[in-house]
Amino acid sequence: MYRIISTPASKFRQFRRLGSKPTITSSTEEEEQASHILLWRYQILDPDSELVAYWNKVFLVTSLLALFIDPLYFFLPTVGGPACLSVDPKLSIVITFLRTFADLFYVLHMVMKFRTAFVAPNSRIIGRGDLVMDPYQIAMRYLKSDFVIDLAATIPLPQIVVWLVIPASRGTKSDHANNNLALFVLIQYVPRLFLIFPLNARIQKTTGVIAKTPWIGAAYNLVLYMLASHVTGATWYLSSIGRQFNCWKTQCEQENKSHTLSCLPSFLDCNSMDSPDRQYWINLTNITSKCDAKSKVNIKYKFGMFADAFLNDVVTTSFKERYFYCLWWGLRNLSSYGQNLDTTTYLWETLFCIVLCIAGLVLFSLLIGNMQTYLQSMTVRLDEWRIRKRDTEEWMRHRQLPPDLQERVRRFVQYKWLATRGVDEEGIMLSLPLDLRREIQHHLCLSLVRRVPFFSQMDDQLLDAICERLVSSLSTQGTYIFQEDDPVDEMLFIIRGTLESSTTNGGRYGFFNSITLRPGDFCGEELLTWALLPNSTLNLPSSTRTVKALTEVEAFALQAEDLKFVASQFKRLHSKKLQHAFRYYSHQWRTWSSCFIQAAWRKHQKRKATRELSIKEGLYYMVDPEIEETSRSGKSFNNFGATVLASRFAANTKKGNDKIQESDPVPQLFKPHEPNFSDDHV
Repeated sequence: MYRIISTPASKFRQFRRLGSKPTITSSTEEEEQASHILLWRYQILDPDSELVAYWNKVFLVTSLLALFIDPLYFFLPTVGGPACLSVDPKLSIVITFLRTFADLFYVLHMVMKFRTAFVAPNSRIIGRGDLVMDPYQIAMRYLKSDFVIDLAATIPLPQIVVWLVIPASRGTKSDHANNNLALFVLIQYVPRLFLIFPLNARIQKTTGVIAKTPWIGAAYNLVLYMLASHVTGATWYLSSIGRQFNCWKTQCEQENKSHTLSCLPSFLDCNSMDSPDRQYWINLTNITSKCDAKSKVNIKYKFGMFADAFLNDVVTTSFKERYFYCLWWGLRNLSSYGQNLDTTTYLWETLFCIVLCIAGLVLFSLLIGNMQTYLQSMTVRLDEWRIRKRDTEEWMRHRQLPPDLQERVRRFVQYKWLATRGVDEEGIMLSLPLDLRREIQHHLCLSLVRRVPFFSQMDDQLLDAICERLVSSLSTQGTYIFQEDDPVDEMLFIIRGTLESSTTNGGRYGFFNSITLRPGDFCGEELLTWALLPNSTLNLPSSTRTVKALTEVEAFALQAEDLKFVASQFKRLHSKKLQHAFRYYSHQWRTWSSCFIQAAWRKHQKRKATRELSIKEGLYYMVDPEIEETSRSGKSFNNFGATVLASRFAANTKKGNDKIQESDPVPQLFKPHEPNFSDDHV
């Protein structure tokens, strides 16, 4: 947050944390522009802000690239001819340009530290602590702590040595041995390497991890190991050049002492190859044969571990060839701890081998340990699942479960692993704050819940309340989710897979009804009817259907307690429109309706059969108008015959009803319980 102060004496100390708009005291355009310039000039950054975290990651990558660039200076000297050294000017320009570009990031890092707030040490007792936003205090603290190390890492030391020190010393003494001054580049490696470790700790403190994925973490440790190999190979190459030059210099001094030839130090520089004196000297001297590592005659001067640079012509090849060969040399000897090196009694060579052995042992151990940690983190869930699977197998064998039950357990364990990959989703959700948990549940469940036609009739507030309480449910093929007449403790909304919902109407003989539930359907609607009752008991309702998984099923489950809470808090669930939608999409109500229609149709068929039977038995005349008119006219009628026919009609009617009742395959199904809508407010 910023605050722009008009008083010049106090404007430098009154800035607040980055992120809010400045308070502009004047409305003119010029003052607004001046205020914005002042804002960017004197802004103070929060050390935990996203900008600072992003810059730390960028500077870490840049620091690694700078550490790769510095040893490239060691490849500048080459053997350019017989008994002389030269420097590649094009390579010098390219490396200097890259090094200067990398130095700019070190300068920007120092500027960032001057503008980054810090936590007061005396305020860390309780809580996070107070940020010190005063630029003067920030600058003084930085100057007393890390400024010297950052300044030592920022100084362009290689550029000064290569472009100023070496040419000046070469011009005065005509001694090309000053190429060894390039070894001072390693001095700057100490502060630059020191910057990486606190930078890693700062990134881990802010973001938690250096790498977001295990592969990036493993690659990061491998890059550090390759950096060590790169530095080792470059140092070995420059030491080989120095070893060759020392041999030439020693032989040159011996020739001067014996007065056989006049050997000048400038002869060892390839810039003097066109000189007549050097051409005369090179034709008479035996310095090339005595300092030749390939010659077997040279026994006095041994090159030791540097002989490979001359036996394989590394010092005379192009930059690409000698760079990759030196990188391979460093990688091979760091991995083998220098065991294959053939050394001499030369002191610096022995010390180099000792450092190489110790560094290889430490770095290789760190590389293996860190890469194993990162790569094992990728398979930790898989290992846990394998252990759990093995424990499950041992438990099933110990309890002597039947083979069919064992196979069902294996299928469920496999399907749960494929669906969740061993992640405890409920535990992760419970560890989050309530508002964040609601937003995540809204993102995961709302679009899927809307696919259920019954839920499409609800408003967003009611859907959010339901989504907040939904839990994931997995079922394998052949699993019985609900059994008829068992208590229903959850309502299931299908996301993937198919279910079979069947009923026998309480085990009635000859009755069976079956339907298939697909994605978008739901089951366990008895629980919703129970939850909507104003005075529902604690006893859960009994299931009227048996629900079996035909395939692997993924669904959302709404527990009885959660559904009761939603129904009690949201009275809109009691609306007649919602109840109508529930009945329309409920398979229980559909089954009852179809059975009710079938029962009415059977009843109609019974009445029709009875009337046709009466006509066949000749009893229709009892209600014929002509017969009634004849009886009124005084005609005689046999009462005894009428009585016999009436008794026969009753017996035949009873038999017909029994036959129809026995042959009726769909008896009447009881109507589901209907909630009390007396308190309907909608």
